[in-house]
Amino acid sequence: MSRTVKRAGISLATVAALVAGATACQGGGGSKKADDAPKQGSQQSSPKDARAALQAAYKRTSAAKSAKVTIKMSIPGAATGVPGGAGGDMEMTGVQSWDPAALDMTMSGSAFAQAGKDAPKQIRMVQLDNVMYMDMGAAAAKDMDGKHWMKMDLGAIAGAAGSSVPSLSGGAPKQDPAQQLAILTDSPNVKHLGTEQIDGAPAEHYKGTLSIDEMAASNQALDGMSAQDRQKLIDTTKKAGITGYDTELWINKDGYPVQTNVGFAMPQGKMTMSAHYSDYGAKVAVSAPSADETFDFADMMKGAGGGAGAGQSA
Repeated sequence: MSRTVKRAGISLATVAALVAGATACQGGGGSKKADDAPKQGSQQSSPKDARAALQAAYKRTSAAKSAKVTIKMSIPGAATGVPGGAGGDMEMTGVQSWDPAALDMTMSGSAFAQAGKDAPKQIRMVQLDNVMYMDMGAAAAKDMDGKHWMKMDLGAIAGAAGSSVPSLSGGAPKQDPAQQLAILTDSPNVKHLGTEQIDGAPAEHYKGTLSIDEMAASNQALDGMSAQDRQKLIDTTKKAGITGYDTELWINKDGYPVQTNVGFAMPQGKMTMSAHYSDYGAKVAVSAPSADETFDFADMMKGAGGGAGAGQSA
């Protein structure tokens, strides 16, 4: 491992987990739904009616512009390409806006287990547009000239050649509920599965599947990439053994998504993420840390031999 990474007190395995968590806030979510079975007697609608309902919910959600959110994800260790893992579970809780793009969340979980005894047990992260800042705590500040906020340009990470977490660094669906609705509407096999209980209230359950190419076409996070870089990312994702994304979404009686699930199978195991939304229209007040408190992730990783997923450990 490079001196730069050692100075920050961060293992490459932990860096991979951080990248996964950061891009999950751009990417999608999915795990176990609140109830395992629909209500008895619930009626399912046609694909045409399902798309109409999703389009109506999209307009309502877009207008809300923000919400409180809890994201849970499970990452297969080998999927990061880092020896020894960096897999595990993560949970992110806070507020998010999608117009403009911003968030303020706290991230924790077993995926940070390899960070070492001096690493923070939880990490606050804030995002403005496509730039994420993570508070790495006192240990990082001690070894990084008093700087404890790590800056991550998510667009640059997505375009980094040879990323070993392609599904997380741009290939995954963007994690705002409005775009989740838009993406699911694009699914050629979207289905309405009936009514289920989420948080003790009825919600309509929809499900669809998108191929890697269909997801890339729908993912606005890739809009800033060149055609060559976009295709490279798609090809890398396919080579990783990811063929598509299963997407589920639940809409409450007010027309807002209350939960979204996305999962995809990889040779290393299944990666799942689940996002739970509430308090639409919640205030999101985010400001970037000052420059004298910030060190750059890209600069830190240059000495480690590559991008976020670099598998070096020396």
